[in-house]
Amino acid sequence: MKPVFKWGVLCSLLATVIISTGDVMATRHPEKNAMVAADLESATQIVVSLAESLATKINPADVRLHPDGRIEAVQAEGQRLILTSTPLDFRKNYELEIAGLGRKPLRPMGILDSLYSEKTLGWHFSGDRTVFRVFAPRATQVEIELFQSYEQKKGERQAMQRDADGVWEVALPGKKLGFYYGYRVSGPDGAGEMFDSSRLIADPYSTAVATENHYLHKGKTLIFEDRYDWQDDNFETPDWRDLIIMEAHVRDLTAHPTAGLDSLLRGSYRGFLDPDTPGGLNYLKDLGVNAVELLPVQDFGNIEVPYKDAAAPVFNTWNPYERNHWGYMTSYFFAPESYYASGGTMRRGEISGLEARAPREFKDMVQALHRNGIAVILDVVYNHVAEYDQNCFKYVDKKYYFRLDGDLNFMGKSGCGNDFKTERPMARRLIIDSVLHWMREYHVDGFRFDLAAMLDWQTIDAITEAARKINPGVILIAEPWGGGEYEPAEFSKHGWAAWNDQFRNGIKGQNPRDGLGFIFGKWQGKNSRKTLKNYLIGTLAERGGLFREKAHAVNYLESHDDHTLGDFIRIGSGAVEENQVIADVDRNARLDKVQLRLNRFAALLLFTSQGPVMMAQGQDWARSKVIAPTDVPDPNVGRIDHNSYEKDNETNWLNWQHREMNAALVAYYRGLIALRKAHPAFRRAAKSDIRFFNSESPLAFGYLLKKGNSGDRHDFMVLLNGNPLIPAVFTLPAGNWEVVVDAHRAGTQRLITASSGMNIVVQATSGMVFRKIFPE
Repeated sequence: MKPVFKWGVLCSLLATVIISTGDVMATRHPEKNAMVAADLESATQIVVSLAESLATKINPADVRLHPDGRIEAVQAEGQRLILTSTPLDFRKNYELEIAGLGRKPLRPMGILDSLYSEKTLGWHFSGDRTVFRVFAPRATQVEIELFQSYEQKKGERQAMQRDADGVWEVALPGKKLGFYYGYRVSGPDGAGEMFDSSRLIADPYSTAVATENHYLHKGKTLIFEDRYDWQDDNFETPDWRDLIIMEAHVRDLTAHPTAGLDSLLRGSYRGFLDPDTPGGLNYLKDLGVNAVELLPVQDFGNIEVPYKDAAAPVFNTWNPYERNHWGYMTSYFFAPESYYASGGTMRRGEISGLEARAPREFKDMVQALHRNGIAVILDVVYNHVAEYDQNCFKYVDKKYYFRLDGDLNFMGKSGCGNDFKTERPMARRLIIDSVLHWMREYHVDGFRFDLAAMLDWQTIDAITEAARKINPGVILIAEPWGGGEYEPAEFSKHGWAAWNDQFRNGIKGQNPRDGLGFIFGKWQGKNSRKTLKNYLIGTLAERGGLFREKAHAVNYLESHDDHTLGDFIRIGSGAVEENQVIADVDRNARLDKVQLRLNRFAALLLFTSQGPVMMAQGQDWARSKVIAPTDVPDPNVGRIDHNSYEKDNETNWLNWQHREMNAALVAYYRGLIALRKAHPAFRRAAKSDIRFFNSESPLAFGYLLKKGNSGDRHDFMVLLNGNPLIPAVFTLPAGNWEVVVDAHRAGTQRLITASSGMNIVVQATSGMVFRKIFPE
């Protein structure tokens, strides 16, 4: 996604200071940003943040409030001023002026945090009435507008009443099933405000929403009740240590013509379940994974602003496709994405979600996955929303729901949009309510939190507590960075798992241009044989790693971000130049011997590591993302893509013929997954059950894996050789052994047998797995 950073600039406070005596104000020549921010913390307290500590005294007479109010006391604390004022109203806008330091708008901060309500929000039935509630604490008036159909231009308006906690409510006679509605919110004018009663705003708690296919993503909430029969769905969430996760995109799995589906089903929830496609559920079952992590499926802004259109609210120079394919711009946190419902379309100007197919079809998908032993994890985005759409939170109360700078501009430290203020009590409640809604209503088993380091720790702990009350084994995974922070170790302290990018970088690297990892015979960055050993046992903090326990280390080599593993290897091995135009896409997709060896070796390292493992869709056939021909002005067509977030085309759609072309690698993945599932030693071994030993080659080593208390019946030995040129020789320890994985084959069946004392040659860039044979 396009980075949009709006960093504040901190300047020198004073150019010249002439010191005075007594209570007389000193003469000052201020710099532009002497005041960084002025925050209203309570009705009578203002905290001013300064760029530097003051060298002179500030008196109440030096401070003015506009348009009214008075400062009664001033206290200096380093780079802060604590001001005591006459009582102020958080629904009014004020500016603070300090002689010689400048002028800033008052940013409502702590004063809003005291507002909290446990009332049911959104709509619900109460007897024969329909009750509507929305939290809009600074609004001066809220009206609901009710429509009998989406197409109705003018609906019936009804004023709502505000309670002491900022919740607006109205109860209308009758059960309004099938009706649509929205809110018209009025509020104070002034700096940074976005209240606009001319805009119809869908409910933040919409469980079904119909939206226009336009960058504004205008929506109306549908009053829709789905009495779904879950039948015998009592799925037991896997232990985190046992997770074998496939990261997947609902549309990509079946949108390609090679998926063999009718156009109305391609890329849909129903297409996911079609028995005649190689994609979707059939793909997951064929490989044997036990969890799927779906890229965002909460209703999101699919369409971005017109390309290079000066009239647009944001000047788009980065996305000629004008699309958001991956879904990381959530609009409605309680509603499933309607584009993935059967018959979904993104044709401009049409309406998505009119028939509310998405909720039922999504539930059908979850139910089928559970029946096949596959957990459902949602990739959720609670850290930011889009800059350019008619997002409900902006118009319900921008100053409550968003992190703002000292001039009341949106902050965008996520690099992806306007940062959500998760620390607000009612914003925190919304996030928790959303998580619980997906668990209760959709039987979801867990969540992967996008840019999770941008969530505050109190919210993280509250999510954990609330979610575990419903499902003690709920899966909680962080993308443990964002906003300039990197916090995998801290997430582990809070009981969450996290993507283990150190594993990824040590095994193969993050970007080919930045350095290659172990599978290429290199030590990327500060990696070494010592760090690699720790990655294989869970990247444990006690050994210099990140995690308190291996269940928190989600080991992976590929995700939606950056190059696919297959393309990383194509570039890293020199088979393809990074900016080369690919003339023959099929030929590029077919693996040569070097690429196949590297892909197999990487897979072996991944699936024999302790901790949850994740693979990306298409990783099992070294999927390549070549930018597909298009009618938009993309100068990179034909090149390999490392950031395909905007392409709803064959760049991202899975080509099932390419899977057939690389069937040997697919079989290797299938065999490694079967081995991992069959033998708990690869998932549940204690540290004391793993003993490493080195080869003479600095790029080769092995380890004994005792069954210990893992529940396995066998001991194992894993031999690894990262040298790209020279075989490594190991001597078998005592006992009789059978090979179940070598450089070409993997699985649970014996390939050959060997006995103690034999010299074993492990070929370059490969590994072997031996299973100890015990007497019957």
